[in-house]
Formats: sequence, structure tokens, C-alpha cells
Amino acid sequence: MNDLPRIQALRCFITVAREGTVSRAATLLHLTQPAVSLQLKGLEESTGLQLFNRTPGGFTLTEAGAALLPLAHRTVSASADFRTAADSLRESLRGTLRVGTILDPESIRLGPFVRSLATSSKKTEVFLRYGMTEDVLAQIGRGELDVGYYIDATPAEFLTSGMLSERTIDDGKFQLMALARFDYRVIAPLQWSGKVLGKDWAGLADLPWIGTPHDSAHRRLLDDVFRPIGSSPKRIAFADQEEAMIDLVEGGNGLGLARDSVLDRVTGKRNFVIADKVALTCDLGFACLTSRRHEPMIAQAFSAMQAVWDLKPASTAPAPIEAARSRKSARR
Repeated sequence: MNDLPRIQALRCFITVAREGTVSRAATLLHLTQPAVSLQLKGLEESTGLQLFNRTPGGFTLTEAGAALLPLAHRTVSASADFRTAADSLRESLRGTLRVGTILDPESIRLGPFVRSLATSSKKTEVFLRYGMTEDVLAQIGRGELDVGYYIDATPAEFLTSGMLSERTIDDGKFQLMALARFDYRVIAPLQWSGKVLGKDWAGLADLPWIGTPHDSAHRRLLDDVFRPIGSSPKRIAFADQEEAMIDLVEGGNGLGLARDSVLDRVTGKRNFVIADKVALTCDLGFACLTSRRHEPMIAQAFSAMQAVWDLKPASTAPAPIEAARSRKSARR
């Protein structure tokens, strides 16, 4: 036997065997009759067997043709399955990744992350959706986002950057990869130095605060701090960006939270004071549903994030962490 027959020749063989004539087979295959006849001739030459008896009434299978027909069916079917699987894999590897973003792009290294995915061999298209950290996680849970950034207000002491942990939040199981640890500081108008320096959380409870939307990390952090001491901060203004909050604080409106990295950028022109006895430690994480962690696009996103943050290959935390909205109140 020479080279294995091509799929087109096998399709012609199967269709002629079923229809009994070259003309009907050619119509169904959208080929000319000479083309079908040529395919059959080539198939018989390559196998060294006569597959059909040619009669005035049409084509009937020989004993050899009847024996090979089931194998031809399986081969054509396998070829179709192969193409379907390849198409599906190509779409999953080169599809669109929906990413939930928070904070400012520079601090989460968003640009290098998107560039890494866009220039990879899989050329993943990235769709970005900005939101508050709680809303990002909720959208991941509902399947509206594939991955997203998350501020974890209860980082485990044993977690280091690059480690994976499983969190149960609002009945959803999420895989979180720790990217970096940072502190939120309490800032106050400069003229309020005497009201905030040397004060603990209880001492700050009765002062006015700049509020944030319900789904923001700031809101969650403050609620978790003041709830155990039986207090609720009085919010007299609202902002959804840290730079806007700093402006409101400098204007003498109330206290607010800001990350060290943000404060460092405005050190030279600041008109506020930083409380010296309180701080909140958080982890910036990258999250997805646990059930989707090993999907090709999501696995690629986690690998790209490790490279962008120069992290070691992700290891897993010793045991799952349950975080059904139970938060530590404060550190330091």
C-alpha cells in the first residue's frame, strides 16, 4: 500500500457506497463527477484493491470495499473530531480575557501585564473593566469577569508574594495569588495634628471621615476596624479615588485612608498629617474562581502576572483560608 488515503478520497468512497452512483455523490459533495471518479481511482490504486463493482445500474461494494467501509467512517469521524477540538482549543487560547482592575494602573502594573498577554504567542485580547474591589470579586463569582485584582484585608502571616490561597467569600471559592503587601495610613488635615497623633482607633472614632462607595476596600477596612469597638465612623463627604480623598483631607473636611505608595508621590506638597499609631496591612492579590484556575487563558494570565511581578512559581498555602467576610480589625 502506498501513502495513506486523504480524507477527501474517503468521503467520496463513503458517499458513493451510500448513494450507489457517482453523479449523486458528486452533487452531495459539491464536486464534479470526474473529480469523484478520480478520487475513487486514486483510492483503489493506493490500496491496491478494487473497492466497487461497476455495473450499468450503479456501483456496488466488493468484499474488500465492504470490509474497509466501517474504517473509512471512523477515520472521517476522527478527522472531524480532531478539527473541532483544534478549533475549540484555538479559540480558548486566543480568546478574550476579561480582567477586573482596581486602584491606579501603575501601582498594579497593569500596563506590563496587558502587554505580556498581547505579545505572547497566544495573542490574548484583554478586556478591562474598572471597579471597586468587592464588585470585581462579585463579577468573577458570577462569571462576568475571568480574573481580577483584589485587596485582601486579612492577609495570612505565612503568605508571601507568589503564594496561592483559597478563600471562601460570599459562598464562592476563589484562588488568590498574593502579589504585594502594603499599608493603608490614616491621614488628617494638617491643623488636626493634635487630634490624631498618638491616638489609637478608639481615639479616632468620633472624628469625621471621608467615605467611599460601599464596594470599595476603604469602606470594608474601616467598617471592620470600628465594628468591634462598637462605633461607626461619621462620613461627611465621599470620594472614589485616593487622590480625590487626599484633596478633601487637605481641605480640612475629615480623615481618610491612603496607601504608602500614594503618599510617597505627594510628600513634597502635602498639607496633611499621618496618624502615627494606626495602620492597616493588606495584600494586593490576583483572583479567579477555583473551578476555573486551570483553564488555558486563566493559567496564562497567572503566569504572566508572576513574570510581571517577578514572583517565584506559585506555591499553595498550607490550608484553605475561610474568609466569609470575617476580617481582622487592625494591625500595629
